[in-house]
Amino acid sequence: MTRSDRRWIILLSIAMVVVAGIVYAVNFAIFRDSRNIWFYMFIDIAFLPIEVLVVGVIVERLLSRRDKRALEHKMNMVIGTFYGEMGTELLTRLLPAVKDAPRVKEGLHLQPAWSKADFARAHTFVTQAHCDVEVDRVDLPALRDYLVEQRHFLLRLLENPNLMEHDRFTDLLWAVLHVEQELAARPSLDHLAPSDRAHLAFDLKRAYSHLLDEWLHYTEHLKDDYPYLFSLVCRTHPFQETPSAAIVDTPQAS
Repeated sequence: MTRSDRRWIILLSIAMVVVAGIVYAVNFAIFRDSRNIWFYMFIDIAFLPIEVLVVGVIVERLLSRRDKRALEHKMNMVIGTFYGEMGTELLTRLLPAVKDAPRVKEGLHLQPAWSKADFARAHTFVTQAHCDVEVDRVDLPALRDYLVEQRHFLLRLLENPNLMEHDRFTDLLWAVLHVEQELAARPSLDHLAPSDRAHLAFDLKRAYSHLLDEWLHYTEHLKDDYPYLFSLVCRTHPFQETPSAAIVDTPQAS
């Protein structure tokens, strides 16, 4: 709070007290009944704690919940942009190098009929999954070039002030950006030492784990609020055999 703001609040408070004093003085001048003035003054003071409870706690909490909901809506728009631009591509590129890829596909084979229980089961699976990445199966130069191309996009996302209220997505962006920095910092990605490969494998594992976790939260949000976008994700996510945005007619039984 600036000095001018504090001064304005002090002046406003003094003005309100003076106005209240004038009103009480006029009341006494007209009715000459100080007993009623003191009586109603104490009644008003007695109600102050209740007013503070209603306005300061209940109403404030309702407004805070509404603001939080609006912030979540904005952040999910940002998260959707991230997955549309590069998040889904990273999930697709790295999935073949994940040691337990078949189990990941089985646990995250998102379908339109998923219920709350299905999402809860998937969240448990992601929490317990070991997304170890085999670096030898990753085209590191191609991944580096792709991430370098997306660097400005990542940095623009990190500039979003709303990220301060969304630690999970912030951790994801930093994990992906760190992989980009690690790969870009090496003059050559050929003939890496075993310790260097192990370090990159750990960074890739961390990034992929964050990608899975945030993707699952995001798709659950789409299921609740944007079923048409959820339908598209169900058709194009990489945890199925043939991802395709096209809607194929199912043959009807004769």
